[in-house]
Amino acid sequence: MFSSPRDFVRSESGSMMPVMMMITIPLLLAVGFSVDYTSAVTTRSDMQNALDAAVLSITTLPTTTSNADRQTALQQAYAANSGQGTATLTGVNVAADGTATFSAKATYPMPTDFMQIARIKTVTVGVGSSVRKTPALTQADFKVTKVSGYWAKTMTLYGTKFGETTAKPLMTISYTYNGYGDPKGYGTTTVSTINGSTTTVVQKQVCTTSTVKSFTNLPTGAITQTSGSKKYVTTCANTFYPANSTGAVIDVSQMDKLYLEMKVPSGNPTTLRSDDAATSNRLYIGTSTTNMPEVATGQTVDIFTAVPCGQTGYQAWEDGGNPVPADVSNADFFYTTTGKCDFNRRPSETMLTQ
Repeated sequence: MFSSPRDFVRSESGSMMPVMMMITIPLLLAVGFSVDYTSAVTTRSDMQNALDAAVLSITTLPTTTSNADRQTALQQAYAANSGQGTATLTGVNVAADGTATFSAKATYPMPTDFMQIARIKTVTVGVGSSVRKTPALTQADFKVTKVSGYWAKTMTLYGTKFGETTAKPLMTISYTYNGYGDPKGYGTTTVSTINGSTTTVVQKQVCTTSTVKSFTNLPTGAITQTSGSKKYVTTCANTFYPANSTGAVIDVSQMDKLYLEMKVPSGNPTTLRSDDAATSNRLYIGTSTTNMPEVATGQTVDIFTAVPCGQTGYQAWEDGGNPVPADVSNADFFYTTTGKCDFNRRPSETMLTQ
């Protein structure tokens, strides 16, 4: 037996030192490998964060950007976010509905410290990231199709820019009854875009009504009405400015909020708004002239989703002359809306998928 640890160490009569060395070296390797592993985990986490930020950043580039330029921007953003190694763009896909998907990977041969004892000089750390981004409304087009009623009224599109708090008018559609005495009442409607203090007329619809003896040989699109023994025929002529335009074209790419407001001085209520749950139920939104459901009472309308991307949508207002709920045939203010959408020009729903 040894009387002290010092005697145990100095002893030359046994083989305990080799045994201790055999035990100690694996323990040191295990500890060392653990340190390298922890470093790799930390490096991987940092790389993942940098790659996520980089792939998100390239979704804001113009849609015409080449993949080579996207690759350059990806690597620059990755390095700027302290990503180690090389980031590679592995896929860009834009679906028919405008939804864009981007994928990328990054690799880094991380130098080791303790693993070099086992001749492992580097450990490759790899991460991947994918993002899916839906398109958002960047342009809204409005075209009047039919407006009626004895009451004058004006619909205005208001927008609030990002970083601002005051909504500003972007477009107006004003209507004046021409006084022909027909039951429904038709008149003149003027559509104008507004850019600051500049107002530009882009569409004018003039409806003319006359009495006839019969509804035969009527022009295409003629509107017929009967009141007692009288028969009325109304025809509406559209003039666009310039002649090849299709109505009001509104850039909404910088808008944080949008809402529609209709002022009806003789109505009850006199002010209708799409973002007012108390009056938005006088707005109809649908996919055709016959399929326009009324907005449910107590709801507000998000104009960004109410204007469809790449196809024609249909909207109408009931100006207050009839109680609601009511069929869309009771509405007085009809127009079409068409939207242009993109995934890169304004904030939209973005989801990291890997």
